[in-house]
Amino acid sequence: MRLSIVGIRGIPNNYGGFETLAEYLVEYFDQEIELVVYCSSRDMDSSIKTYKGASLRYIPISSHGASGIIYDSLALLMAVFTSDKVLFLGFGGGFMIPFLRKYKSKIILNIGGLDWKRDKWSSFAKNIIRFSEAQLVKNSSKLIADNVGISEYLFKTYGRSSELIAYGGDQAMKIKLRPEDMLAYPFLKHDYAFSVTRIQIDNNIDLILDAFSAQSDLPLVMVGNWNNSDYGRQTKKKYRDCKSLILLDAIYDREKLDVLRSNCSLYIHGHSAGGTNPSLVEAMFLALPIFAFASGYNENTTENKALYFDSKESLLGLIHTRMDLNLDQISKNLKEIADRAYRWKTIAEKYKKLILS
Repeated sequence: MRLSIVGIRGIPNNYGGFETLAEYLVEYFDQEIELVVYCSSRDMDSSIKTYKGASLRYIPISSHGASGIIYDSLALLMAVFTSDKVLFLGFGGGFMIPFLRKYKSKIILNIGGLDWKRDKWSSFAKNIIRFSEAQLVKNSSKLIADNVGISEYLFKTYGRSSELIAYGGDQAMKIKLRPEDMLAYPFLKHDYAFSVTRIQIDNNIDLILDAFSAQSDLPLVMVGNWNNSDYGRQTKKKYRDCKSLILLDAIYDREKLDVLRSNCSLYIHGHSAGGTNPSLVEAMFLALPIFAFASGYNENTTENKALYFDSKESLLGLIHTRMDLNLDQISKNLKEIADRAYRWKTIAEKYKKLILS
């Protein structure tokens, strides 16, 4: 069987969650499924033709912004005519899929989170995304949800059942501190909280920074793409002089990122827009005590074993009382969940079973 994966920037990955999913499907699928992955030649640094046995096909259009709709639509069109099955990741092909109704049986959809809820989008963009989502859901043969909340949303909104397949996180590794690490990042010598995130409003960046800037007991290290938007640049400028905040630019070197997050005292997770977030699952695998935004989705991912905040005040309260909390037990509980539910080999087996059924 030939399966095409559509809707991502490309692989090898240094970018996002769906890209990581595609990489591990390539890693763990065997020769029973021939894989083709569609990539953007505008966004990828390399133009290799194969990756770990998967064929890579390039489209000369960016996968970002408005052009991403064209990119996803073209990739979907090409994939439907050349593959037995198509795994579509995201929402960008919604305008093309109504014209491919006769090929509905080929298409398997994972929308990820509810992207139209993100505050970074204008009202017009939110309507476009929601329309695209609806068209994809209605015209796909099988649906995958990576979170109970997404599964419930799909059934309530569209009357469609979905296969619950989560997200893996066992690529995250505990790394023992080395002298050169502490030289490069002096904060590693002391306790600190850590967060890695895309710098956008719906990830509660201001809430988290406001809370940590209002105390001096525990510094927060936040890694993100500050320079990719006006919001990011303005936010970094606003908080740059706060002594309890260390704001670092995005780190795509996984080992370097793991050094910073695996040695923190607390992990702070602010995502709110839905789905199982990759960075949250990775933090669980690192056995970190987690304070997460109370979105409902994060509680599902962590099986209510983390601690949750919904305001500056509630997060500040958790920070101040952290020494009275059993953080070691929280870490242990979250690691047990990760070992049971979020290993890539198991995730890939579930995808394979669904695809071949």
